[in-house]
Amino acid sequence: MSKAVLMQGNEAVVEGAIAAGFRFFAGYPITPSTEIAEQSALRLPQVGGKFIQMEDEIASIAAVLGASAAGMKAMTATSGPGFSLMQENIGYGVMAEIPCVIVDVQRAGPSTGLATSPAQGDYMQAKWGTHGDHPVIAISPASVLECYTLIIRAFNLSEKYRTPVIFLMDEIVGHMREGVELPNPNDLIINPRKMSFHDGANKQCYYVPEGEFIPAMKPFGQGERYNITGLAHDESGFPVNSNEIADKLVTRLLEKVEKNVDKICRIEEYAMDDAETAIVCFGGTTRAVMSAVLKARAEGKKVGMFRPITVWPFPEAQLRERLPQLKKILMVEHNHGQMLQEVQRTVGGKLPVDFLGCVDGTVISPDAILNKLNEMEGKRHAK
Repeated sequence: MSKAVLMQGNEAVVEGAIAAGFRFFAGYPITPSTEIAEQSALRLPQVGGKFIQMEDEIASIAAVLGASAAGMKAMTATSGPGFSLMQENIGYGVMAEIPCVIVDVQRAGPSTGLATSPAQGDYMQAKWGTHGDHPVIAISPASVLECYTLIIRAFNLSEKYRTPVIFLMDEIVGHMREGVELPNPNDLIINPRKMSFHDGANKQCYYVPEGEFIPAMKPFGQGERYNITGLAHDESGFPVNSNEIADKLVTRLLEKVEKNVDKICRIEEYAMDDAETAIVCFGGTTRAVMSAVLKARAEGKKVGMFRPITVWPFPEAQLRERLPQLKKILMVEHNHGQMLQEVQRTVGGKLPVDFLGCVDGTVISPDAILNKLNEMEGKRHAK
């Protein structure tokens, strides 16, 4: 049966992850994600899992990749400075196709910035932080309940597509505390990892049949010996200098996300059926935007909210479907305009895109959004 609890967003991440089968955490405490490490240290031993506090974030992501390669569902949590340190090994996880979840509870930057203040400045880093052409799946929750349900989905996507998944939170959501009704564990859908059942040495562990994208690999050390490397490699996992094999490998890594965008991308829409103005937002800005939409509707304005839940890949197809009914778009985010670039690219100049951002560590209020809508309306009439 479902369970009603009072819970913080960071705590909900741990409980949802455990429900998904999470049993290994390696991390280094950093505000505003520290409660995830603390709760993992408390809860994992209770369910037969392991918690390790590492010496830094580089070691943390390395330990997580090792645990996952050995068959554990593994997660780490950090914030901006630590997320930067993890980037090289996130790329390693992509190339070696090692499932794991990286929680980034964003805070104001750059550098150590305002350590306890909200921000959404890691959006582009989530996509482009590690080098080379690579696939990215990133999910951004907007409530405590979504911290629980979407972290389960993050693990499911990671296991299904054999890739690191970024859970892109922010301080607002991480430290939000509210009453939630957690779903019945028996109703949860948990994706198993695709595995082979070969024994012996040097099997074709990275072999993928034509038309498919995901290899089936037995956990390392469980009867099938193979090589794991961040170098371009053949189907046995050993490094190669073949341009043809490298092209085939990287193309497959990209396509396992690109060819499944419709299955991966999720959005939330609010009051969009007759909307002429769409406010685009994600994560911690969502509730301020919803409040602003209600106020604008009370004033007779046809305003709605379009929220990417899967923020990478960006849900451009869903946004394009709304363009014919819209007259303008307002992007609201706690940065200097990062998702804004994706919205502008998707819109392609077909209608005006305005922006309301914030980089001072404060929170964008519903009234500030409403004032921006009125300013946009004034500009339109002035023309």
